[in-house]
Formats: sequence, C-alpha cells, structure tokens
Amino acid sequence: MTSGVSAPRRSAAEQRKLDAALTELFEQRISFNRTLGLKVLRLGPRGPQLRFAMRPELVGHFLYGRLHGGVISATLDAMAGLAIMVALGEKHADETSDQVMQRFARLGTIDLRIDYLRPGIGMHFTASAEVLRLGGRVGTAQMRLVDDADRLIATGAAAYMLS
Repeated sequence: MTSGVSAPRRSAAEQRKLDAALTELFEQRISFNRTLGLKVLRLGPRGPQLRFAMRPELVGHFLYGRLHGGVISATLDAMAGLAIMVALGEKHADETSDQVMQRFARLGTIDLRIDYLRPGIGMHFTASAEVLRLGGRVGTAQMRLVDDADRLIATGAAAYMLS
C-alpha cells in the first residue's frame, strides 16, 4: 500500500545539471556520436531529439550523395538510447543528476530493427524517439529519422538492457 505521498522531485538546478551531463555524454564522451556529428536539440517532456548535418564522410551512395544506411542505423540506435536515458531520469526524478548518470553504466542495445523508407538526401537530419516501455531490466523505444523537408527517411524499434 502506498501512502499517496510522492518522492520529492529534483530541483530545477539539478535537472539542468542532468540535462547538461546527458548532452555532454552524447555529444562529446561517446566518440562515435561525435564522429556522426550528433547534436542534442532537446531533452524535455515532448521527447528528446537529435540532429546532424550531412557531410561527405556520411555518404553511402557516391553517385547520388545518399546517407549511408549504417549512419541511419547508428543514429536511430543512439536516439533510442537517449530517450531511454531521459525516461530513466524521469522515473527516478527524486535522484540527483550524479545518481541518474550512474544508472546508464550498464545500458546497452539488445535488439534493433531499422526500416529504411526512402533515400537519405538533405542538408541535415533529425531523429526522435518515444519510449514505449521502461521496466526494471528492459526498456523499449520506437524511433524516427526525417530529412530537412520533414520527410520520413527511416523508422526503428529497439530494446535496451537497463541493468
């Protein structure tokens, strides 16, 4: 039986600290994300978003300048991981940013499916994700990647080990 009293939520300052730590983790500390050029657009309650610019290093089809399928897959995997991290932060809103960041140590992809819907052609691409379930050991998410004209390029579904 619960007492009906919710645990205290972290302060606004502590939430900003967590958001900054997540952004630094994704943009700087994960080397492959840095190679892809992933930038965090938002982390808030509307769901996280990432963006990256098209560059010659990301081309998969040299004749048409299309985005490489591996870049699409890696971006959607990273996007879902970020969404799971944000959801964990909300689930444990009574914890400090340092405590929440420790929860990410064992996070890992256990299943990933990508559906390529149209060629990735554009100046930049934006990824988003929705967490469908966040259990004690496994979290699942659905992801989307759109081009700079907001056309859907790819979708994905993934499962992540949480502990």
